[in-house]
Amino acid sequence: MKKAFVIATLLAFTPLSVSWAGDDLMGRARDQFKAIPSAPPALKNNTVTREKVALGKMLFFEPRLSSSQLISCNTCHNVGMGGDDNLETSIGHGWAKGPRNAPTALNAVFNAAQFWDGRAEDLKAQAKGPVQAGVEMNNTPARVEETLQSIPEYVERFQRAFPNESSPVSFDNMAKAIEVFEATLITPGSRFDQFIEGNATALTAQEKHGLDLFMEKGCSNCHGGINFGGQDYHTFGVVEKPGAEVLPEGDKGRFAVSKTADDAYVFRSAPLRNIELTAPYFHSGKVWSLEQAVAIMGQSQLGEKLTASQIQDITAFLRTLTGEQPDVEYPILPPRTDATPLPVAMGTKTH
Repeated sequence: MKKAFVIATLLAFTPLSVSWAGDDLMGRARDQFKAIPSAPPALKNNTVTREKVALGKMLFFEPRLSSSQLISCNTCHNVGMGGDDNLETSIGHGWAKGPRNAPTALNAVFNAAQFWDGRAEDLKAQAKGPVQAGVEMNNTPARVEETLQSIPEYVERFQRAFPNESSPVSFDNMAKAIEVFEATLITPGSRFDQFIEGNATALTAQEKHGLDLFMEKGCSNCHGGINFGGQDYHTFGVVEKPGAEVLPEGDKGRFAVSKTADDAYVFRSAPLRNIELTAPYFHSGKVWSLEQAVAIMGQSQLGEKLTASQIQDITAFLRTLTGEQPDVEYPILPPRTDATPLPVAMGTKTH
């Protein structure tokens, strides 16, 4: 009787649920997720060279790609702030407020497509969008080319990066160079990656329980693979639509791309790598708490009201997805010349 009492007491006071105890949690995680590699992947139709990376880095930080000469790619995708701007929606030309939250540029190379609605097939296509968008950088391909051709150092760097082309300074090559640089913005070495690579002590008991819940509840059905998302499109509100503040009625997501009724309120599943660094959350940018975001997803996507402890455990696990941040030294940009176009006033549209 005494022995039975001791066993019962131990079970009663065991911290956290141990549904995963004795189970191969590491093996199950390996089946659904992959670690971030230490080197960037190869790109389709865009050979990676040191010259392209160096040029792309300069262009990523180059505000003269915008008509006002104030806004660069890094403005909205700040590599020192998790690859985004930590704003509800970005502020662009003429202080215009963008329609959606800026996705992170970190690990974006692993996404199947870019933007919340997947309208850009790769990082090269994505790089061209904000430069031309009136509410973002408000520029034109012709003006970008005129600006770059007016600066001798850029002309030389484009010639070295694209040596076999008769006219290397082009809007398309600008995007190719930025794509190559962005592909280097990866974050390997997270504690989760260390765990699935064999270090069983890389996660705490609470974080392991959160991982188990993340898989058991079905979160990983949409947020799996190398980037914990970014591969498929899903309706926001599969079971229960969140309120209009979180899911604005006017933004129907992928419907604007496909014009298919079934794609109303469908969005690309958000990648969850470095998620603790990229608040606020969702395409609307209306949720600043990671715990609240987990609760909303549980109810809207899974139809389950998660308990406070479950939310805490899943959130603890999600914070283990923060990897080694890219160490990017700010480049020294070449000076303008008399032939360089002048800045356009922030309230003026170029197209």
